[in-house]
Amino acid sequence: MRIAMVAGEASGDLLASHLIAAVRERVPDAEFVGIGGPRMQAAGLQSWWSAETLAVMGFVDVLKRLPELLRVRSGLLRRLKQEPPDLFIGVDAPDFNLPVERKLRRAGVRTMHYVSPSIWAWRGGRVYKIGRAAQHVLCLFPFEPEIYAKQGIAASFVGHPLADVFPLEDQRLKARELLQIDAEEQVLAILPGSRNGEVSRLAPIYVETIKRLAAERPALRFLVPLITRSTRDIFEKALHEAGAGELPIRLMFGHAHDAMAASDVVLVASGTATLEAALLKRPMVISYKVGKWTFKIVRAMGYLPWVGLPNILAREFLVPELLQNDATPEKLSAALGKWLDDAAARAALAGKFEQMHLSLRQNNADKAAAVVLAALGRS
Repeated sequence: MRIAMVAGEASGDLLASHLIAAVRERVPDAEFVGIGGPRMQAAGLQSWWSAETLAVMGFVDVLKRLPELLRVRSGLLRRLKQEPPDLFIGVDAPDFNLPVERKLRRAGVRTMHYVSPSIWAWRGGRVYKIGRAAQHVLCLFPFEPEIYAKQGIAASFVGHPLADVFPLEDQRLKARELLQIDAEEQVLAILPGSRNGEVSRLAPIYVETIKRLAAERPALRFLVPLITRSTRDIFEKALHEAGAGELPIRLMFGHAHDAMAASDVVLVASGTATLEAALLKRPMVISYKVGKWTFKIVRAMGYLPWVGLPNILAREFLVPELLQNDATPEKLSAALGKWLDDAAARAALAGKFEQMHLSLRQNNADKAAAVVLAALGRS
């Protein structure tokens, strides 16, 4: 049994690695080829190109890298048509994977797409494109299969892997002990993103927000986990330029989950980190800034009033979203202050987040592997 897979982002690499392991547990001689990162390769994938090739963000970045992306896609298709796999699984990266799936499907290769694109948020017309490309969609969220069913597209909810990994129990005291933070201190975690571009846009705003909160609440402590040396350099530069070097800020290399778990409230850039904060049962304020033209295009295509995953899953504004021009130090500090001052509201939100956690906890890798093997007649 030979399965081809393609994943670009680190999140897709992790997701796909768990699926590979779950399939090989049932079919030890299963072969995996394609494009994947270090986790997929460690799980047994033979990667023909570097996954970093596909790790692009935003319209401008895609345009800059387009010739290289097209060369990789052409080479991948040529190789897969010469040696057809039993199944091709495109893992996220829809702009790269869906055209590959469509062409392979026309060539007689069975196709599957893992992680539904956000058709419920924007670019809803892609559901038809997905239907022409993938014979089955593996969905992380429970409301997604119904959308596909209305269009006659096979889809299965397989749960979210983070819901399996994150414990249901509150980790606040354990995280504080690990980070050597007093149990009674009030702590705010600041997550400005993982990419240089987003940290560059958000760091000055977040630093000014910290300055306002520190002036209003001298006992408040701040944790800022940053994933790379370059993002740390960007944030440190913002601190220096704002004259904020003396503020009670603890910069951390990684440990984002520990920082969120130890905090009372989280300020977070929109993305997967918002779901992580919800799974840790932490109140949050979501904010984000992108390029002016990117924001205009996305807004013009938008269908939902929410961008944060906790709000999308709840179908309501459980937590504030302050985006683009609304992401100001004044508005951010005010919204964070409301959470910090209202213990009852924080407790009520934690209860809602626990129910959300339970709904997403489905033993994701095993459930996804069962769908894959059933499609190949190996259930």
